[in-house]
Amino acid sequence: MRWIERTLNSLFPLLLLILLSASNPAFREPYDHVHFLAQTQAFNFTSWTLKALWLKLGQAAIGTPRYFDQASQIKTVQEYLRLVEQIEQVENDIDHLYADPNLKDASAASLEERAQLAELSRRYQTIAPFAEASLETQVNEILKELGLTLGGQTIPWVLYHISPLPQNLVISPRNIIKQETSYLLDPNLTTAQAESLETLVDEKMGVASLVVPIGGIALYPTMVYRSTALEWLSSTVAHEWIHIYLSYQPLGWNYDTSPELRTMNETTASIAGDEIGRKLMERYYPELLHRYDTARQLASRQTGPIGPGTFPPPFNFNREMNKTRIRADELLAAGKIDEAEAYLETRRQIFWARGYNIRKLNQAFFAFYGAYADTPGGAAGADPVGPAVRELRARSATLKDFLDQIGKMNSFDDLKTYLETEPLP
Repeated sequence: MRWIERTLNSLFPLLLLILLSASNPAFREPYDHVHFLAQTQAFNFTSWTLKALWLKLGQAAIGTPRYFDQASQIKTVQEYLRLVEQIEQVENDIDHLYADPNLKDASAASLEERAQLAELSRRYQTIAPFAEASLETQVNEILKELGLTLGGQTIPWVLYHISPLPQNLVISPRNIIKQETSYLLDPNLTTAQAESLETLVDEKMGVASLVVPIGGIALYPTMVYRSTALEWLSSTVAHEWIHIYLSYQPLGWNYDTSPELRTMNETTASIAGDEIGRKLMERYYPELLHRYDTARQLASRQTGPIGPGTFPPPFNFNREMNKTRIRADELLAAGKIDEAEAYLETRRQIFWARGYNIRKLNQAFFAFYGAYADTPGGAAGADPVGPAVRELRARSATLKDFLDQIGKMNSFDDLKTYLETEPLP
C-alpha cells in the first residue's frame, strides 16, 4: 500500500500541471473559473486586513483620537479634507506636465511639484489616522442616537481605513442582466490590463464582464475610498458599517443567494448610509452640507471622471440610463443578444457625447450598478426590488424599525408579502 501512496503523490503534480495547462479545464462554479483566469491580479485581502488592523490597534493604544473634544475632532477632519484637496491638485498638475507634448523632460519640469507632493503625503500620513478616528467617533454617536446599538454600544465599533480600493471584476451572463459572480482585483490594475482581462474572461466563459471601481468594502476595518466630499465619505463609512450590521441577520446571511437579495442588501445599506451621513453632516459640519446633482454624482462615482463643461438640460443621466436598461432587458428577453449588445454600444456613445466617460456599457455594468436602487430610475431599470425597499422605508417610523424589519427577511417574496399584508401606517 505504501508504494501506491508514493506513486500517487509523485503523479499528483503532473496531473495538476495537465489540468492547469488544459485550454478548457472544467469548473463547477463561475467563481472558480474567474479565479483561474484572474488570480495573478487578485487583491490580497489578508495582507490589507492585517495592516489595517495593526494601524487601528496603534490608534487604540495611544487612545488620543477618541478622547478629542468635539471641536478638535471637527478641526482634524476639516484639516484632513483640505490636505487631500491639495494632494489631488498637485497630482493633477504632475499628470498635466507628463501629458504635455511640448515638454521634453517632464521629470525635470515636475521636480517642484513632486517635492511638494512628497511633503503633502508626509503630512497626510500623520493626520489621516486621527481624522479617521474622529469620523469613526462621530458616526458612532449618530448610530447611538438612532438606537442602532446593543446594550447601548454599537456592535461592532465603527472602524474604517482609507486606502486605494481593489477594482471589481463583475460577471453577467450575456442573455440576462444578472451578477453571476465577482472578483476583486489589484488596485493598481491599469485600464489596458482591465480590458485584456475582460476580453479573456468573455472569450473563455462566454459572458459579459466589466472591471468597475468601488467606493468601499465591508471588511473589518471597512475599506473606503479617499475623497474630499465629506457628505459622500460619511455616507460610505455608514453604508459599509450597515453591511456588517446586517451580516448578523438573515438578509445579510443571504447576500449572495440571489440577485434580488443582493439588491435588497445594497439598497438598504445605501438608504441607511445616506440618512446617517446626512445626520452627521447636520450635526458636525452644517457649513459643508450641500445638495449635489444626483446625475453628476452618479456619473463620477460609478463611471469615472466626467468631461468638462455643462450638460444640456434635456439630457438627464438617470432617466436616460433607466431607459437604456429597460430596452436592453426587452431585447435580451426576446433572445436578441447581439442586437442588445449593439444597442448598448450605441447608447454608450450617446452618453460619451454628453460628457459621461463610460468605458463599456454591457450586461455586467447594469448587473452591478442596478443593485444600488435607493433612488428611482437609473441602472435598475424596471426592477421592482428597489421600489419595494424604498416603500418599506417610507412605511417605517424610524431607520431602526426599517432595518429591524428588512433584516429578518430571507427573500424578495418575504418583502412583497409584508408590503401586501401589513396595513399602511
